[in-house]
Amino acid sequence: MEHGAARSVDWRDHMTSSVGKLRPALLLTLGFALVSAGCSEAEESSPPPTSSVQTATISSASELPKGSGFDFYVLALSWSPTYCLSEGKAKNDRSQCGSGADFGFIVHGLWPQLETDHPAYCPTRQPERVPARMGETLFDIVPSMGLIGHMWRKHGTCSGLNQADYFKVVRAAWDRVQIPESFRDVQISSRFSIDEIENAFTTANPDLKNDGIAAVCADGRLREVRICLTDDLRFRTCREVDRSGCQARSLTVPPVR
Repeated sequence: MEHGAARSVDWRDHMTSSVGKLRPALLLTLGFALVSAGCSEAEESSPPPTSSVQTATISSASELPKGSGFDFYVLALSWSPTYCLSEGKAKNDRSQCGSGADFGFIVHGLWPQLETDHPAYCPTRQPERVPARMGETLFDIVPSMGLIGHMWRKHGTCSGLNQADYFKVVRAAWDRVQIPESFRDVQISSRFSIDEIENAFTTANPDLKNDGIAAVCADGRLREVRICLTDDLRFRTCREVDRSGCQARSLTVPPVR
């Protein structure tokens, strides 16, 4: 822009010195071109509008924050309608279950795991409280500050990451998993076998195997789906998690409200 401005001044100086030789029609044409050029530069130099709250995204594996002190993650995806029929109703949880809430799967947690243990509430120098401004960027996948705060205190503190990086990984883990089409808009109560639920996820996510996923039930309903991921969010096997899944032959999947 500085070089362009200098050239523009030189041109105008030359135009001034030659104005007596120019015809009126040509002067009008040149004047119009000068005004148009000035408008164009103003538009290009103006910064684009930005939102006051922006959601961090991970565009490549090299940008993914790497945690420490654990072996793998479990991404727990809760089926929100089941929660709303039980705990959510008892708690009067309006953020997740109130009028207009239409959540299907949400992120219940991203849990750093050891091969034979499940760490929780780990000592950390990080703040215990999650700022509202940070939490609000996750409301499309974790619909309440209460759940966000609980997730950080119980599981995020065991990730070896600060709050901002942990929630970047939460978002990236959600983006990593494709929700099967059959669970994107459930309008009526349906019944699925455990195999049908797990196979729907492995079909939608070809690198995911059946021993890397577990469907969990409560009172005969689908409660959540747990998926095992490496620290760089590749699918992996986790037979202990797989064995802890629901043993019922079939489950009810309540409709999205």
